[in-house]
Amino acid sequence: MSWSAKQYVTFEQERTRPARDLLAAIAPMQARSVIDLGCGPGNSTELLVEHFPGATVRGLDSSDDMIKAARQRLPAVAFDTADIGQWNETGPFDVIFANAVLQWLPDHATLLLSLVSKLAPGGSLAIQMPDTLHQPSHRLMREIAANGPWASQLAAAADTRTEMADASVYYSILKPHCARVDVWRTTYHHPLASGAAGVVEWFKGSGLRPFLEPLDEVQREQYLEQYRNAVEQAYPALDDGTVLLPFPRVFMVATR
Repeated sequence: MSWSAKQYVTFEQERTRPARDLLAAIAPMQARSVIDLGCGPGNSTELLVEHFPGATVRGLDSSDDMIKAARQRLPAVAFDTADIGQWNETGPFDVIFANAVLQWLPDHATLLLSLVSKLAPGGSLAIQMPDTLHQPSHRLMREIAANGPWASQLAAAADTRTEMADASVYYSILKPHCARVDVWRTTYHHPLASGAAGVVEWFKGSGLRPFLEPLDEVQREQYLEQYRNAVEQAYPALDDGTVLLPFPRVFMVATR
């Protein structure tokens, strides 16, 4: 299962809110060059275009489907398919924006310093990463993968996400190279009206992908049925059937 723009934007309002909060933390500036890494279907890029009028804004994403959707959404913006882990442009950029993407890449220490080196003086690196690996939602993904008939097929699925470091680690990496570093963690509580089924649909657009992609259609349905039943126990619905999904995220804004 490749990245699906349609699946991702099913919860566009909820997925865009952290991008808005991240953007609001960037110090005011007259940005000329802005790049959106992991731009997805262009929802975060749209915020950047509105926030930095007059700037050249571009978007990169590894998914052809996401780039196609982004181009349809913002035809005046340049979007390119690219592996962010291999991205080697030197810049300089006034803003490098990475919303919900760097958690898929390894070696954050090297990666963050590489991104900072591409900033113009006074430029900002703005990052948001879901911090969900130890939430019930993701623990259950791993448990079901390891204990089902598909265990060998899914042996590597849990390794596609990078373990998050403590805030002090990220701060210590960035501060010697930046004039200002701000790191914080926010837990959102997303109301999903369709209960456990809504939780499954949410993660089908992100965290479940590595677990579903190696499976055939029948296996996927079996895996998802087990996951849905486990989620129903882990996230009890409120009286109206809504599940309030806790979703922690780590934010960083580093200004050179």
